[in-house]
Amino acid sequence: MKLATYKDGSRDGQLVVVSRDLTTAHYATGIASRLQQALDDWNFMAPQLQDLYDALNAGRARHAFPFEPERCMAPLPRAYQWLDGSAYLNHVELVRAAGRADVPERFYTEPLMYQGGSDDFLGPCDDIRVADEAFGIDFEGELAVVTGDVSMGATPEQGLDAVRLLMLANDVSLRELIAAEVETRLGLVQGKPSTAFSPVAVTPDELGEAWQDGRVHLTLQVSWNGRKVGLCDAGPDMRFHFGQLIAHAARTRRLRAGSIVGSGTVSNPGVEQDDRREWPKGYGCIAEKRAMETLQDGAPRTEYMKFGDTVRIEMKGRDGRSVFGAIDQKVAK
Repeated sequence: MKLATYKDGSRDGQLVVVSRDLTTAHYATGIASRLQQALDDWNFMAPQLQDLYDALNAGRARHAFPFEPERCMAPLPRAYQWLDGSAYLNHVELVRAAGRADVPERFYTEPLMYQGGSDDFLGPCDDIRVADEAFGIDFEGELAVVTGDVSMGATPEQGLDAVRLLMLANDVSLRELIAAEVETRLGLVQGKPSTAFSPVAVTPDELGEAWQDGRVHLTLQVSWNGRKVGLCDAGPDMRFHFGQLIAHAARTRRLRAGSIVGSGTVSNPGVEQDDRREWPKGYGCIAEKRAMETLQDGAPRTEYMKFGDTVRIEMKGRDGRSVFGAIDQKVAK
């Protein structure tokens, strides 16, 4: 099923069930008014939401209305926890190579992860508000999962069992601020403003065969100012699947229902041909583009986002239809 949260003037919005083709919706008020409420009692409420979803898709929901992504908050407007991994090691390798730094061996066996702010997520069409262009405004096209309760010390298999919903994310980065914060070795705060999520969150079964081994085997499309810049395959190059990411997060603590775990920037490697590297055709963030330019030409040419720039992030199923709806944002002061 597909779930969204409509703006209603409150901090948590109103939970709605959305049709598979993203054309119609229905308030879930009689079952749960907020998504967190449903996550807290998932085994009881999910079947009821599924019945409403089935009725909506069959045209039997009596009070259905046209679905409007512009009215959406993030599916979970604020969460108990937001943990973002870096499961696509090509992204790490590119950025570190451009900075003439090696990738530590442990990065290949243990996921990278940081804890971000989760009290104020952005809706899919909300502006990216930044005080200064000089901060180095960058988009990051990612996938994310929403979990149920996860026990401390959970295995990757148990982590996968705890996946309730999947979403797209734009994990906005302020690169110039991140560079300074990394030197402190205390984590990222100012360099990571509010993250935006797709209009709808979907249950894994909605992905069909595209959901395999804790990975989404579909193409993430990223457009910058109307120009398509990324067509990245989210499946095979994800070194750590979502079950492994969840298990890593739960190694020393339990996770509560409503925790969100991100994949990191979706990234594909190029191909080695005759000692010459062919770069991938697209990128999921500007930092990767700048890293490729540095490695090829000695210096980056592409600038970061400016006020008025737009970014669109979307993923389509094998039937050509949008799975999560699109993140469609503008940078504003």
